[in-house]
Amino acid sequence: MVNRHLTNAILGALNFYPAVGLIGPRQVGKTTLAKSLAGQLSRPVRYFDLERLEDYNRLEEDPGFFLEQFQEECVIIDEVQRMPALFTELRSLIDRRRVPGRFLLLGSASPLLLKETSESLAGRITYLALFPFHFLELLQTENLLRQHWWRGGFPEAWLAPTDEWSMDWREQFIRTYVERDLQFLGLNTDTVRFRNFLQMLAAVHGNLWNAESLGRSLGVSGNTVRHYLHFLESSFFVQILPPFFANVKKRLVKSPKVYIRDSGLLHALLGIRRPDELPVSPHVGASWEGYALSQVISLLPKGIDPYFYRTSDGSECDLVLVKGLTPVATIEVKYSNTVKLSPAYYNAIETVKAPLNFVLTFSSETYQLRENIRVISLPDFLFQFHELMG
Repeated sequence: MVNRHLTNAILGALNFYPAVGLIGPRQVGKTTLAKSLAGQLSRPVRYFDLERLEDYNRLEEDPGFFLEQFQEECVIIDEVQRMPALFTELRSLIDRRRVPGRFLLLGSASPLLLKETSESLAGRITYLALFPFHFLELLQTENLLRQHWWRGGFPEAWLAPTDEWSMDWREQFIRTYVERDLQFLGLNTDTVRFRNFLQMLAAVHGNLWNAESLGRSLGVSGNTVRHYLHFLESSFFVQILPPFFANVKKRLVKSPKVYIRDSGLLHALLGIRRPDELPVSPHVGASWEGYALSQVISLLPKGIDPYFYRTSDGSECDLVLVKGLTPVATIEVKYSNTVKLSPAYYNAIETVKAPLNFVLTFSSETYQLRENIRVISLPDFLFQFHELMG
């Protein structure tokens, strides 16, 4: 079993908050992780899955009365977004007996789930997001980086016995997401059109977001495309990276960048079916950039936010890490181990003025390119992240 880094954070939250919401994409391992906590909690665990008809019927009739009999236990409710009316009952139960760790709610982070819990359980719940397997959570082997980059981090895709089965699972996941999950997330749209939208989004992975252009290609309005993107972000399918405004006197690009969060799903959408096809794909640079950024962003502590930087005169860097209003680091991602930086990046770090500047490569040794710029491989950067960031 893969030891998830979020385990201690969940246990800590359950020791303080009456309810904890564990959210994230479907099939990312929320249920497995929640059940694994049973032996580490101070109270017994009771589990209900709202995708099981029996559990759904038990809770639907009179959820307050039914759940009150388990007030000495930690009640785990899976796929909680399927029963919106439940949240009001949970508030009443918590207010009558407010003790830590009463409920652990698992959900696919639909807009409905977040809206209902924010209104009904305000001050009674904290959220933690579980993402696919991170590079640092996996057993370190010789070819781990390339394999993880190609397969992505969804448990079934990563643990599949062959690359063929891994790709098959990812394609089935996308099909199920489009044909079934979208309805439960509250989006009613033509499934063929939405599948085309996903493939278009994969083709412009890591580029500036242009809703009007994508809308014209799909034959829909820009507002419809923005609506699609909202649901993809809410269900953790995409990462939206906003621009950083370091100097308001310059014209800066205001559109965000959009990335498919999981590199394995990206490759499935792009039709990159074998690992040996990835290095020769025209999408290899954008894929590597998105993978590296997702691994870094997953490690960011609270209070540090990610942005990209680009001005109309061409200054740019892939990632700016900002604490409050102050940049603390810039990061440029290169697939090649031979680093040759453009004037655009040098201009960016001169303007942003972050004290730390890194160039992340696939597997180069660590060295100083300039006094204020360090070249380092992505794995070494991830392992030394807290030390490097101070």
